[in-house]
Amino acid sequence: MKKILSLVLAAMLCLSLAACGTNETVADPTDATEGGKHFVVATDMGFSPFEFQDAEGNIVGIDMDILAAIAEDQGFTYDLQYIGWDAAVAACQAGQADGMIAGASITDARKESGWIFSEGYYEATQGMAVAADSTIAGFADLAGQTVAVKIGTMSQTYADSIKDEYGFDVMTLETSADIYQAVMTGTAAACMDDTPILKYSIKTGELDMKFVDGTENEPAQYGFAIFNADNQELVDLFNAGLANIRANGKYDEIIANYLG
Repeated sequence: MKKILSLVLAAMLCLSLAACGTNETVADPTDATEGGKHFVVATDMGFSPFEFQDAEGNIVGIDMDILAAIAEDQGFTYDLQYIGWDAAVAACQAGQADGMIAGASITDARKESGWIFSEGYYEATQGMAVAADSTIAGFADLAGQTVAVKIGTMSQTYADSIKDEYGFDVMTLETSADIYQAVMTGTAAACMDDTPILKYSIKTGELDMKFVDGTENEPAQYGFAIFNADNQELVDLFNAGLANIRANGKYDEIIANYLG
């Protein structure tokens, strides 16, 4: 299903990206050094604290701040396409974007299917959340229930890997907002998403839910991704900038700003 959706989105992107209202120039090309590089970077939507819109409509978050800091360090500029997970993948595959940063876990399966990753820039797990008044205390309570996940993500892979063991059904939806809504309306008994996203959203009061401790999987690194080896320079710039902002303390400052 993910592959079919990606192909359809890829076919539509040439016509729709310019009109969708999500293009945002986040760095002025005149700010780059003479002859500096300029790229198009795609990202997910509503994936706080990594990428989300603030009250003023600005696209902010850990991924956004890391990308901006690396671009400044390495002297390149970029346009941001804030278009959602599947659309971001499709844009890269169709050549409409040079790379994507969207809390993408680095996995062998993705590498084998054509993803080319940077060095890992954040280590995260996936976990489960339920409504604030739910009595579900773990996977053992999910027999006969439905768990909502975002399609094409590590959370879907994780849920699919344990659903038979615990006897629950998996519902795939397009965005994190969709899976949270499914829980809040009772369409799903629980949702699975990246642990820092769930905990941040619950902590800030964005979600009237609770995180179920003990449901996390093994951690994986997030990476910046490209889908065409011709864009390797962008990955190299990202890796070099990442090393620099880790060394000068900017990386820790960004993480602390969102997660404490």
